[in-house]
Amino acid sequence: MSRAAALPATPWRLRVREHPYLVSLVLLAVAVLLNYLLQDNLFQLRVVNGNLRVMLPLMVLAAGQALVIVGGGIDLSVGATVSLVNVILVTLVTPESSWDGVLLGALAGLAAGALAGAVNGFCVAYLRLQPIVTTYATSFLYFGLALAILPRPGGALPRALTSFYRSAPLGLPATAYGVALLLLVWLLLRRTRFVQHLYAVGGREASARSSGVAVTRVRFLSYVLMGVFAAFAAMALTLSTGSGNARLGDAMTLSSIVAVVLGGTRLSGGQGGVTGAVVGVALLTVIRNLITFANVPTWYQTLVDALVILLALAGPGLVRLVRRGA
Repeated sequence: MSRAAALPATPWRLRVREHPYLVSLVLLAVAVLLNYLLQDNLFQLRVVNGNLRVMLPLMVLAAGQALVIVGGGIDLSVGATVSLVNVILVTLVTPESSWDGVLLGALAGLAAGALAGAVNGFCVAYLRLQPIVTTYATSFLYFGLALAILPRPGGALPRALTSFYRSAPLGLPATAYGVALLLLVWLLLRRTRFVQHLYAVGGREASARSSGVAVTRVRFLSYVLMGVFAAFAAMALTLSTGSGNARLGDAMTLSSIVAVVLGGTRLSGGQGGVTGAVVGVALLTVIRNLITFANVPTWYQTLVDALVILLALAGPGLVRLVRRGA
């Protein structure tokens, strides 16, 4: 046994093991401080509102991605699903639409997101196809459908909806209530048997199967839930932009995975959660702000995203190498 392995776990290490996003919270505090030094109006309501409008769609999407990854899968089609729901929304809802029309558009978007997730879930859970290959392939299908529905950017929503998304009721940005609602939903979901089984499937599938967990159904439902979260993310993004674009969600797939990793969710499954994903999105956004205010070329953002995923994949191996050498 190596010396590192023989060391007793400290309360801090135990707490981090139980809540892996705590490290990201510390990094977020440091990043916010650095951001404040470069942008002294960072905490003004207008700036906070603007940042939350950017973060909320990705937080919702990363929440769904976290659930899939906790269950041992991954979804590379989430960006295309967001684009598909976005174009459906702006096609069915116009600036003159009544509230009934808005509700119909929202339900159609939710149904499209759930159906996209169900297709992914069926292929991965029942046909036993590789999640990366399957969802990468379906991303082209969903993107093609989005392009067929809305070949050119356009469309608009009722002004009352976009104005509410930018408003600050009771002195707080409307999007802040959205973040609180997301965390409340996770708090309730976390107590369900489905999520407990999801952790078991992602941690040790064979043990979960021998314990009577319906592995196939749990995995299928995780992708359906991912589709629903993608639909809600698309709604938030559409409220933010006020228009439709078949390429709107392109950059969100990689960002959702990076945020999940930054929040302490293990890519191999069985550990992490939505809280970490929310913290990860906040950290990722602040890091991007730092890159912007430091006048660093924007392509460094992609470099940072790629390095985060690379470190997450190589991290366990590097730790083992360090322990062998200790």
